[in-house]
Amino acid sequence: MDEDYDVIVLGTGLTECVLSGLLSVDGKKVLHLDRNDYYGAESASLNMTQLYEKFRPGKEVPTTLGRDRDWNIDLIPKFMMANGEIVRFLTHTDVTRYLEFKQIAGSFVVYSKGTKVSKVPSNEVEALSSPLMGIFEKRRMKKFLEWAQKYNDADPSTHQGLNISVLPMHEVFKQFGLAPDTQEFIGHAMALHLDDSYLNEPARDTVEKVRLYAASVLRYGKSPYIYPLYGLGDLPQAFARLSAVYGGTYMLNTDAQELVYDDQGKVTGVKTAEGIARAKQVICDPSYVSSKVKKVGSVVRAICLLNHPIPGTGDADSVQIVIPQNQIGRKHDVYVACVSGAHMVCPKDYYLAIVSTIVETDKPAEMEIQEGLKLLGPIVDKFVSVSPLEVPIEDGTKDQVFISRSYDATSHFETVCDDVHDLWKRITGEPLVLKKKEGQEEAA
Repeated sequence: MDEDYDVIVLGTGLTECVLSGLLSVDGKKVLHLDRNDYYGAESASLNMTQLYEKFRPGKEVPTTLGRDRDWNIDLIPKFMMANGEIVRFLTHTDVTRYLEFKQIAGSFVVYSKGTKVSKVPSNEVEALSSPLMGIFEKRRMKKFLEWAQKYNDADPSTHQGLNISVLPMHEVFKQFGLAPDTQEFIGHAMALHLDDSYLNEPARDTVEKVRLYAASVLRYGKSPYIYPLYGLGDLPQAFARLSAVYGGTYMLNTDAQELVYDDQGKVTGVKTAEGIARAKQVICDPSYVSSKVKKVGSVVRAICLLNHPIPGTGDADSVQIVIPQNQIGRKHDVYVACVSGAHMVCPKDYYLAIVSTIVETDKPAEMEIQEGLKLLGPIVDKFVSVSPLEVPIEDGTKDQVFISRSYDATSHFETVCDDVHDLWKRITGEPLVLKKKEGQEEAA
């Protein structure tokens, strides 16, 4: 262990593994440690025995649940936007060769004060028959979407007099005469905002998110999301393989006892049971440096085992359902992500649904996601957990310890990618530019 590295990475969560892979490709000598005996940390996919060890230690797994190896259960549910940043990370690093993907069958939204579920239209035919809006509202919505798609900073004729860098989103909605329910549908089911604070912020962020959603739907039809076969735990493993190809060293089952600093307070290495590994920079998730992070909230998640598709989704083998906050009198949306045996994450005829949201009250955590659980129908079993949402107190440039953010309640990877970009700039001083490697073909 007594060796020098450029960077030591602690924790094999997706954020850390992406950075480890990118830094290795960039020529850095990387050592990557994790206290667990599996890849993925908080973003791992566990078999049934591992799930029981985590949530019900000492209890036996029921034999009725079948073979251990047929289960790959995500601890944190997230789908990939087909045109999103995570796909760019995968294709530009060639990590796609380690993975296979399947499309998510549908994206749904809850409306009518939380009582009905409808598919988010993925084309004009679906939009015309959708119960989400009346005929005149559909025309207004169509005009808004066309404007958002065509908006070009360099061409003022596409702006319709609206400066999206300055104008708040609620003013843009007002210009198009969109009703509150339609605004909510666009903001929460398409732009995927967690709450309504976006309405008072410049419209650019929301317009770009709507464009991303539309472009992702166009790529494959049906829904904007794709998902890796065998679960999300394969994503960090794929980036770990990439790092190893470029000389990165991985050690599972190895905990960091403490970080070592010099007289100036800059990190110089990591102490483990095997000795001290030296490096000028350390990257880690919040669980390794509790004194350097602050808690900004909590996320509650329920992993639910079902033996049927979610009612009201047309027997889809996989869905995302957004329950907008105002539909159920909350301050944050509730998300439901569901995959099935078709995705090699559970035995045939089983479904895995994960319901998540931000904790808002002092009530038992399960009460926060009650509206999501109600959508699932009969539940075979469920595992409920509450995780702290933690962020670094400092940016890391002073002591060269760079800390990622906790995974939020969103059901897609865009916020994770934002964190990777932010960390890369703090670590290297340069923006992350995804360059193709020599001899690599352009991704389809």
